[in-house]
Amino acid sequence: MPRTFLPDRGVVRVTGEDARSFLDGIVTSAVADLAPGTARWAALLTPQGKILFDFLVLAVPEGDGGGYLLDAPRALTHDLVKRLAFYKLRAKVIIADESEALAVAALWGDETAAPGQVYEDPRLTALGRRAIGPRAEIEAFGEAALADYHAMRIAAGVPEGGKDFTYGEAFPHEVLMDQLGGVSFDKGCYVGQEVVSRMQHRGTARTRIVPVVFTGGFVPEDGAAVVAGEKTLGHVGSCARGRGLAMLRLDRVADALAAGLTPTAGGLALTLEKPGFATFAFPGESAPDPARG
Repeated sequence: MPRTFLPDRGVVRVTGEDARSFLDGIVTSAVADLAPGTARWAALLTPQGKILFDFLVLAVPEGDGGGYLLDAPRALTHDLVKRLAFYKLRAKVIIADESEALAVAALWGDETAAPGQVYEDPRLTALGRRAIGPRAEIEAFGEAALADYHAMRIAAGVPEGGKDFTYGEAFPHEVLMDQLGGVSFDKGCYVGQEVVSRMQHRGTARTRIVPVVFTGGFVPEDGAAVVAGEKTLGHVGSCARGRGLAMLRLDRVADALAAGLTPTAGGLALTLEKPGFATFAFPGESAPDPARG
């Protein structure tokens, strides 16, 4: 069945009368207008605009307890709770790591049934749905389809933190948060907002994660450098079934292609494949990045 337990995901719950304004004031995406049962991709940044944590923010219906559930990397939920508490000040919110009690699953295709809260993946329709429910029941889904899920995610061009980018080093534009609904440019201030807005309006996002296809159907090791001639263009993140996601300097890729050079990673030739949702210019295109305004 097209569903799988996601063992590397955890859950943080944020509740209280100030939960909505608290989250909306510190994360990249708009939380204030989230309808119950829907979610958005969001991140908590450093003041310098780099991603410390990213997560899917689910607005929980009042009948199910209200507040918000953050679907986040399980390895980071403890630190995420501490960082959120740092910004709490006098806000009336309760922040709790519920990863021992709750777990996350991915469902796609015609699969819609799962315990707990089921919601559409807000990043891309092709990714299907997510479920947050009691850990024992979600774990019972098993991981038989986990490789299928990640192959689908990679082919769709959707990056994942810890696999395709390093926390504390990447900007939201670089990991396509501006392309996949993970950044609001209208809601006002949040941590790191000035840097992100400047990148948007000045069009300075030269580095992007993009899908790549490897010649012959093989893939290199995750993290392999992408090179053309003697220049390094970036590096590969997660790979599956002849495809991968790569963090690349697109201007350097354009220069390499103009010079007749073929980018490679781990000795394998690769080509860039522009995802359907991308609105920024790919190497060889003349259209400007809309971030230039």
